[in-house]
Amino acid sequence: MATTDEAALAQHIYKPFPEIPSIDALNERLTTLGINDPLPVFPDANPTLNPIDIYRCFIAHQLAPITGLVIKEIYENLNWTKALENGDLILVVPSIVSIRKKGGNYNELAKEWAAAFPENPYTLAPVVDGSTLRFFFKTDVLTNLVLPSILKYKENYGPINDGKGRRVIVEFSSPNIAKPFHAGHLRSTIIGGFVANLHEICGWDTIRMNYLGDWGKQFGILSVGFKRFGSEEELVKDPIHHLFNVYVKINQIISEEKEIEKKKAEEKGEKQTYNGPTDDEARAFFARMEAGDVEELALWKRFRELSIEKYRDTYARLNISYDVYSGESQVSKEAMDTASEMMKTKGISEESDGAVIVDFAKHVRPDPKDSSKPDPKDNSKKLGKAIVRKRDGTSLYLTRDIGAAMERYEKYNFDKMIYVVASQQDLHLQQLFKILSLLGFEWADKVQHVNFGMVSGMSTRRGNVVFLDDILQEAKERMDGAMKSNADKYAEVVDKDFVADTVGRSSVMIKDMSAKRIRGYDFNLEAMTSFEGDTGPYLQYAHTRVCSILRKAEVPLEQIENADISLLTEAHATKLVRCLAQYPDVVQQALKTLEPSNVVTYLFQMTHILSSSYSVLHVLSADQETRDARLALYESARIVLHSGMELLGLTPVDRM
Repeated sequence: MATTDEAALAQHIYKPFPEIPSIDALNERLTTLGINDPLPVFPDANPTLNPIDIYRCFIAHQLAPITGLVIKEIYENLNWTKALENGDLILVVPSIVSIRKKGGNYNELAKEWAAAFPENPYTLAPVVDGSTLRFFFKTDVLTNLVLPSILKYKENYGPINDGKGRRVIVEFSSPNIAKPFHAGHLRSTIIGGFVANLHEICGWDTIRMNYLGDWGKQFGILSVGFKRFGSEEELVKDPIHHLFNVYVKINQIISEEKEIEKKKAEEKGEKQTYNGPTDDEARAFFARMEAGDVEELALWKRFRELSIEKYRDTYARLNISYDVYSGESQVSKEAMDTASEMMKTKGISEESDGAVIVDFAKHVRPDPKDSSKPDPKDNSKKLGKAIVRKRDGTSLYLTRDIGAAMERYEKYNFDKMIYVVASQQDLHLQQLFKILSLLGFEWADKVQHVNFGMVSGMSTRRGNVVFLDDILQEAKERMDGAMKSNADKYAEVVDKDFVADTVGRSSVMIKDMSAKRIRGYDFNLEAMTSFEGDTGPYLQYAHTRVCSILRKAEVPLEQIENADISLLTEAHATKLVRCLAQYPDVVQQALKTLEPSNVVTYLFQMTHILSSSYSVLHVLSADQETRDARLALYESARIVLHSGMELLGLTPVDRM
């Protein structure tokens, strides 16, 4: 954990992507399954890492001469289905751009293509459903491709080397020191952790950054408050809560004094220009900080460092760590001055009533087809006007963000930078990105905003002022109570405190990631911590149940990995295999959309199929060969479930 960019770069360790299996090894594997023709592939495909891509490559190459289309165009339109009864892959004829441009009878085309599709060892005959071709995989080949891959590569089954060593900065969480850890910070933390994990497992050199609200007049207020109400003992014991309490007390005094001065001004018939002695004292304190006063900065630095230490412990409960704790204070004056000068020189900013603004309506790019007209795709007019410097000469948040982005590119040379921030900041980030583009930075198109909706009703039994620790503590207490309801199982749990804490935070995290990011939700810990329905505790229960089956079988892992999986012919077994085959596609789709709900939805679907298998695919009562084959299936499901949960930031538990 670093508190400066320089230290972060010095300490950061890139986790390289594991060695990728060769296409020759895959073809050898196919030969053992009776498929002697080498698999036709092309550069964008990943058949050695993604079993479904094997089928995509084969189907695309078979359909190309039948349809007269380019292979890549067919490949890109072969999509996996969320409901397995609809097929393993589907091709919607009118979704192909070149076909849609030609027009015609799409239903007839689907029939023609299906009729001409040859019999083969990979798929059954295509099923025509209107203008859609549905492909169902032959399960004997699929089972012998999927399960050995999972059992061999374990947690490396699923990710594709999309990053190839490129660097991404993910900025997320970003709380304000001495202020409550509100719902926006909670969502940013959970979603940002997922986005960072996702990039890391897919080969990106991932820098996790926490951009703290650690500068501004509020630190003058806080420092004055600490000198009046602060306790050294309480500061060391719990800096987050203590500084917040101090901040509330001093703000109350400032508010009271401001009200008194307001009444005085009203009595004199004057406009209020003075807010009282405490506000003045806070302003003066912060002015000394900005001027570099050693004593004042030492106190601020201590607040910051102690807060970071506490944040680090709290984040650890969510399986989150940072490469760097950056912050507003870390952006240099030189960078902000450079940004201001560049905006002025390039005619981006202008003076208005003593302030400096950017009027985005004046910066609409011309239409590439007719330079005399504005580009209809440019939304600059909707961005309005933004102040970049106040009348008193002080820079604002936007200027600081421009300077921060410039410094980050200079220091980290990123290939992508993602801001995980609430949708309430959509306009601010659109303005930031537009200014970076107007400044002509070649990397301006490498920045991205991952937004999300807000949480309502966020409170705990302890009250409405919510800190992350309070949320996690209450979730833990609720889970401990739920676990105690089954005394026999509770007695078997070795580390009850750890399990209650782990399952409790899983409940909060899964609720947050269950729907599309942009959708908000009602914060309800009682519903979150339930084992009923698709919740975090249910997902943990699913993991403990499959672990229990594998544990009670008492069969060595090596024996399981060498089982005769051709024995898995039951419908429940093949359905689970088909679902497990989809996991690499799920990971890739999540990387495109940065939606954790893709992974959450898949894991619930898979665990439902897994759960329904237990009453049919018995282990202990089966003969040895059948038992071992079923254990291989269950171990594969456990690996995928474990990997998916870790991707989401959860810690899977083995007993509960």
